[in-house]
Amino acid sequence: MSAVHVLNGPNLNLLGRREPAIYGTATLDDIRAMLEQRCADRGVSLVFRQSNHEGDLVDWIHEAGGAGAPVILNAGALTHTSIALYDAIKGADAFVIEVHLSNVHARESFRSRSFISPAARGVIAGFGPLSYILALEAVFENEPRKS
Repeated sequence: MSAVHVLNGPNLNLLGRREPAIYGTATLDDIRAMLEQRCADRGVSLVFRQSNHEGDLVDWIHEAGGAGAPVILNAGALTHTSIALYDAIKGADAFVIEVHLSNVHARESFRSRSFISPAARGVIAGFGPLSYILALEAVFENEPRKS
């Protein structure tokens, strides 16, 4: 694999200051730096993106799926509402690991439903920034089709 795509959805640009009791104090830049180092150690490029717009995430999933690149996806609240993201994953035949910083099952009941999980290879939730690292390790261990 030549690249791993890490895609972040709405409001994740606010990490570090948004509800730190739930999401912690690490910023998205902190998470990117941790992942960049691990990818560099493996000789793999990191494509790290964030958008508050569903269509951007759909386009990026198409791009990664078309390239045969694995995706680590934290869709934020779109996890619980977006059939478009589910369709993008399935349509692009994308290798996706769904990630959440918090344990969504220990929070509001509406957060327990994910439209992404049925299309994802796996789900990691509740470990803060470590959730991303665990997902990256899962990508490395599962080597999706070559890009």
